[in-house]
Amino acid sequence: MQQPILIASLLMIAVGFGVTMQSPINAALGRAIASPLAAATISFGVGFTALLLVTLFTGQAPALARVGNAPLWLLIGGFFGALFVFGSLWTVPILGVLTMTIMIVFGQVIAAGVLDAIGAFGLEPRPFTLPRILAALCLLAGVVLSRF
Repeated sequence: MQQPILIASLLMIAVGFGVTMQSPINAALGRAIASPLAAATISFGVGFTALLLVTLFTGQAPALARVGNAPLWLLIGGFFGALFVFGSLWTVPILGVLTMTIMIVFGQVIAAGVLDAIGAFGLEPRPFTLPRILAALCLLAGVVLSRF
């Protein structure tokens, strides 16, 4: 495996651990303050603060002023982030961490296959081949198996 691919793969495995920890921690915060919605808001506030500090310390703050140059629809990413945080902290006590995570990944794989196939957002098109479809179906089987 090439060095950049290995580093990127290890980084995303670490991110996967972090994202998996985020949902039950946020759910516990929601129980502690008796409001899942407020817990999601606090989680986003902490994340915003962390990203703002990194942006400032890396000298990238001037880019924030250029947000007006981007099409307005590109800001929808924040909505999807909020949907993830709230949805996961609300569903993790119901489904458990494993089933919730597999369902999230299944949804991501289906969306990723479609986005790759159509070359969305300026990406190079990559066909949604039979092996990729089978990989998605394996995740679906994982959802079913994780409920037992």
